[in-house]
Amino acid sequence: MTSQAQNAMLEKVKTADGFIAALDQSGGSTPKALRLYGVEESQYSNDDEMFSLVHEMRTRIITCTPFNGERVLGAILFENTLDREIEGKPSARYLWEDKQVVPFLKVDKGLNDEADGVQTMKPMPELDALLEKANRQNVFGTKMRSVIKLANEAGIKSVVEQQFEVGRQILSAGLVPIIEPEVDINSTEKAQAETLLKAAIVNELDKLSDDQQVMLKLTLPEEDNFYTELVKHPKVLKVVALSGGYSREQANEKLRCNSGMIASFSRALTEGINAAQSNKDFDSVIDETIESIYQASKA
Repeated sequence: MTSQAQNAMLEKVKTADGFIAALDQSGGSTPKALRLYGVEESQYSNDDEMFSLVHEMRTRIITCTPFNGERVLGAILFENTLDREIEGKPSARYLWEDKQVVPFLKVDKGLNDEADGVQTMKPMPELDALLEKANRQNVFGTKMRSVIKLANEAGIKSVVEQQFEVGRQILSAGLVPIIEPEVDINSTEKAQAETLLKAAIVNELDKLSDDQQVMLKLTLPEEDNFYTELVKHPKVLKVVALSGGYSREQANEKLRCNSGMIASFSRALTEGINAAQSNKDFDSVIDETIESIYQASKA
């Protein structure tokens, strides 16, 4: 990527209003995403067909008129989407060059089995090659997800240390990592887990050099403005919120109570759209959805 494009993307993420669209459902979550869109599993017979159908869904979202850089700051893509084109142009380039939406890439390979109340990320032996590909495609940043289910200090420490270890590898490749240690919204120890998580994140942030910044993607907290310290931290470019299974209405309401955080919604973004809708109806739903998430992110 040219330094001019990188600087323009950095400036946009740093200063512009808007939110990040999470369009990165991978192999495990794609069937559910398609089902919610009105495409049943009987309509495809293998992974190639499934990924082609979900690319059609994403293309329809990205190319519709309401989806543009005025309200959508960035979009997170799955590697399969990065390898495909939108209107004859590589997906990430289309996002930035045609829509002025900053492209991010999901880089994790899924989760390990639960241990110590958490799920760490599976190994990523091919990460360097993927980061090279991302750079060639003008991708600005990455995203990787772990899950925290219990307020287990050792487990949470292992999640955060792993996230930042991989984050430093991503920073060294010239990309900005979105570090996502998701706290399960159904956890019986959610508030306690968030207290441990914040302390572990601050500890790792303080180890970064002065010229390094990361982004954080966090579950909307139990206590309003709980992550203000992270929002204001000099090593944090942006704190974004995941919807985590909340409905769009619930997620927007919670987001409004957390100043400085912006949305990075997935299911809450695609709620209400359907493959059978006319383009007019589809655009109308997307427009209304984008406006509601945009306003909640500005609050």
